[in-house]
Amino acid sequence: MKIYDISWPIDNTSTTYKDKKNLNIGWVASWDKDLRRESSISIGSHTGTHIDAPGHFLKDNITVDSLDLNNFCGVAKILDLSNINNNFISDLDLKKFDINSKDTILLKTKNSDLAYNSLFNKDFVYLAKSGAEYLASKNIKTIGIDYLGIERNQKDHDTHKILFKNEINIIEGLRLKNIDLSFNSYKLICLPLNIIGYEAAPARAILIKD
Repeated sequence: MKIYDISWPIDNTSTTYKDKKNLNIGWVASWDKDLRRESSISIGSHTGTHIDAPGHFLKDNITVDSLDLNNFCGVAKILDLSNINNNFISDLDLKKFDINSKDTILLKTKNSDLAYNSLFNKDFVYLAKSGAEYLASKNIKTIGIDYLGIERNQKDHDTHKILFKNEINIIEGLRLKNIDLSFNSYKLICLPLNIIGYEAAPARAILIKD
């Protein structure tokens, strides 16, 4: 068995969405001064690898602590979209793949080539409205993407809303550059922090190959 960590590394230089200044990690106690080590972490809920809950964009306000963790564990299919012509994933791009009901789908794009601590890339590859509609029509379970957002500059947040309204779970901020796509599938485990009453939470994501 081999485990692949596909989580976004977190330190004070990590990329944040639109370069928001909402990440700070520092020492509260040091070995030299206190003979112990203790740190403090302050991060936005959408920092690095994280899971969005429907309450992020829907009025019903389903929060991350109420999500079914079974939807973030199990077999995942990784789709290689590294060479698409546009900076968005449409229904036409997705129709080339074998996607079935209740699948967990991870989207690997050229986003994965970006350094974990590069400046925010406003032209990142995202899932377009037509792509979200296609995935909804296929009745998938969970979708993950390799950047800090699954949509980009959509005034009405169509991609998020289409996925949420069709009970499709969203993982953002995966790192898929070093994953061997010659395998058909991996086992995914991606669990959010149990933060009560909020719309998102950081997560640790791994892939397992037996």
